[in-house]
Amino acid sequence: MTDAIIRIDNLSKHYKVPEREAGLQAAVRSLVRRKNRIVKAVDGISFEVQPGEVVGFLGPNGAGKTTTLKMLSGLLHPTGGSVVVLGFEPKQRRQDFLRRITLVMGNRNQLAWDLPALDSFNLSRAIYSLPANDYQRRREEFIELLEVGDLVKKPVRNLSLGERMKMEIINSLLHRPDVLFLDEPTIGLDVTMQRRIRRFIADYNQRYGATVLLTSHYMADVQALCRRVIVIHHGRLLYDGELSGLVDRFSAYKKIGVTLNSSQVDLSGYGEVLEQDGSRVTLRIPKADAARLTARMLSELAVEDLTVEDPPIDDVIEDVFSQSAPEAEPAGQTG
Repeated sequence: MTDAIIRIDNLSKHYKVPEREAGLQAAVRSLVRRKNRIVKAVDGISFEVQPGEVVGFLGPNGAGKTTTLKMLSGLLHPTGGSVVVLGFEPKQRRQDFLRRITLVMGNRNQLAWDLPALDSFNLSRAIYSLPANDYQRRREEFIELLEVGDLVKKPVRNLSLGERMKMEIINSLLHRPDVLFLDEPTIGLDVTMQRRIRRFIADYNQRYGATVLLTSHYMADVQALCRRVIVIHHGRLLYDGELSGLVDRFSAYKKIGVTLNSSQVDLSGYGEVLEQDGSRVTLRIPKADAARLTARMLSELAVEDLTVEDPPIDDVIEDVFSQSAPEAEPAGQTG
């Protein structure tokens, strides 16, 4: 088996956070008797990513996704466990390692704010010592693909969020990295450009064999690019496997669409009625009861059409993430 490009073993990142009640007296007491709590942003997760994989890294806000990506790229040091990327320990930030990775964060600007994006592109060329011909070819290819044209000559501060994201992606891939850490890469983009970015990422992966770890709140991104997903919740690994397996594991219900020869039939006795449009009714029923209830409807009702479907992946993800968060552990008091 090919050696993993990314290997994480029992990785954790904990923060000590001061806390106190509101008011002057509480503020004075905290000067001499400080109370802290431990926040486990990442709490002992383990997984591997093989060369060329495009893996969706999912979780709600605060689940630990961005913290994990920062540890993988060496921006944060782990509290415990180990992480190896491309044979390197990321926290050492060695030059040979940094030349082979990139981190794109949709909610962070990494370009010079008051300068045109072209100036930042030229700076990246100098930082990575890119040959002029390779640099110009890739730059023009990306500019054409993302349809930014003359926008690259405008100061970055004058660009919209979506336009800035296009520039961030171009700038982050000019050195042709082997590993892409993409944190919400389509944020702020319209639907058409989201599709274009997804096609671009897929093409980059296929052309260069790059390994991609992708976080996104747009499930369309994940469904289009990722066969495998890793789900973390409250800093812990919740699921690692095929995207299709999420529904099988976490969905407790099925959706049944039934068309009758009459719109006057009450179907509430068969399940929860989600929608009714004339004689077409959509029900939600427990997965375990699906076979029994569909057989019962077919035998008891004048059914013209019946379909049984899994719930949309977005609904499954929402159900998983709606679980209540555990309390942070107290860290005691320090004087």
